Order: sequence, then C-alpha cells, then structure tokens
Amino acid sequence: MASTPARSTRRLALIGFLTLGVFAAEASAQDMEPRRWSHLPVGTDVAGVSYIYSKGDILVDPVLRIDNAQVDLHTFVAAYSRYFSLEGMTARLDVQLPVQVGRWKGLVDGVPQSISREGLADPRIRLSVNFLGAPALEGEALRDYFKNHESRTLAGLGLAIRVPLGEYMDDKLINLGENRFSFEPQLGVVHTEGPWSFEMTGSAFLYTQNNDFFDGSTLRQDPLYAVQTHVVRTFEGGFWVSAGAAYGWAGDTQIDGVNKDDARSNLLYGITGGFSLPPVHAFRIGYFRRETLNHLGLNSHNILVTWSMRF
Repeated sequence: MASTPARSTRRLALIGFLTLGVFAAEASAQDMEPRRWSHLPVGTDVAGVSYIYSKGDILVDPVLRIDNAQVDLHTFVAAYSRYFSLEGMTARLDVQLPVQVGRWKGLVDGVPQSISREGLADPRIRLSVNFLGAPALEGEALRDYFKNHESRTLAGLGLAIRVPLGEYMDDKLINLGENRFSFEPQLGVVHTEGPWSFEMTGSAFLYTQNNDFFDGSTLRQDPLYAVQTHVVRTFEGGFWVSAGAAYGWAGDTQIDGVNKDDARSNLLYGITGGFSLPPVHAFRIGYFRRETLNHLGLNSHNILVTWSMRF
C-alpha cells in the first residue's frame, strides 16, 4: 500500500493536472469579440455556426512537477441572435451552444499523460440592451438614422450566463463542462466617426461553487475581471476589419478552502475581418493570441471562422 506522503504527492499532482482544464476552459470564457454591441434593425434574426481552433501551452506551479503541458482544442458553436425593442431601446438576445473536441497532455513526474474529451460544453445565454444612442428602428428608418448621425456614441449593458449543462464527470480530471454557473455582467461603449468605430467593454465573471470537483473536492473561484477594446474600420461593400486587445486579472481559486495562489493576469490581442454577401450571408475570420503575464496560465494561438445568416 502506498504511503500517506506518496498518496498526498499523487493527489497534489492530479489536482494540479486538473487545473489544466480550468485554464483551458477560461480561454473561451474570456473572449475577444469586436462589434458585440452592433446596432441592427429590430425584428432581425441571425443564426450561424462558428469554428474555433485553440492550441497552446499551459503553465502550472513547478512544485506540481508537471512539464510540457499543452492543450489542443476544437470548438464548434451553433448560435442564434434576436434583435427586439425594449422600451424604445434596441435589445439583443444571444444563445450559444458549443461542442468541443480536445486533448490535454503533459509530463506528470516525468511520465507522459494525456486526456481526450469530446461532447457538449456549457451553453451561454446573453441579454444586452443598448440604452444610449441606439433607438429601436426597423430597416429603412435605421439606415436614415445612420446617414444622419455619422458621428454617434452608443452605450450598452449586458448579462451573459453560462449554464452547467456541458459534459461533466466528477471522477475525471478534465471536463468540458464546469459544473457551475457563471454570470458575466458587461458594460460597453462604442463611438463611431464615419467609417471608424472605437469600442470598449468591461466585464466581470462571477462563479458559483462547484461542490463536485474532482475526488470529492469543493472548488471556489473569486471574480475574474476583464476589459477589451477594438478599433474597427468599415469599407464600402460590407467589408470590415478590426484590431483589438484585452486584459483580464484576478480569479484566484480555492480547493477545499486552500487558496491555490493562482490569480490570473492575461493579455489577449488579435485581428478580425468580416464581409457580407447580400442579402443575408456574412462571414468572419479572426486570430488572437492569449498570453499569461505571470507564472500560471495559458499561452495559446486561436483561430476563428464564422458563417451567419440574417432573416
């Protein structure tokens, strides 16, 4: 029978390896999304699918003796959006259903370990209201509004919720679902000057407790905060390009009441472009780099391709 110190060392290594999944999941939570406050005609429905490829290195505490930790993740997202009027303001409801295929690997005490997962990740629901500079207008009226307001400022509030319906097994090290709710209040401001738009969004990620963490543990996580900004240039013919950056911080975790001293400090930056094929189709492709600014976290390359249809 293994000694108590050996069991403790193994448990420590396993808990550390599990954090690879926590950091990888946050790659999709803390996003880079230009034009999230888009002002479209009320009554518009948008449906689409996205593919995101993420590949990166995960940095963990050296005391865990985990080396060369990596993640390779494919995410497919079916999405639906509805624009509607709310007390004369433009509101938007988003529903996203992600499916993921991923592989995590690394050396634990010098021994190669790898885990693969595929299935449903946690769905996301978002409600946002543009409460300033975005009157609820239909097609022709909105086009006239844009023509008469080439310089305009828009402000919006949003709340996104991740629902714990993704694949989760409390006896497994890595899961696609997080077995907890997360709430993301958002505040955004967009200033448009002719073909140029300047966007800024602040977010907070608030997590409920996971009472069925691996091996009977309890996971708590402090709020994670993020701010992102984008500069968008729109061209004739429906083509646009955006350059942006984001920063996230805090989010310490506690396992069974023990603080893991793993506060996040992440920098994201990238470029996105999109174009429309009238009357209803739109395409978007983007790349962003994620870097951790401390000794724990995820360094990854991420590629996004999206097709959507308005109806």
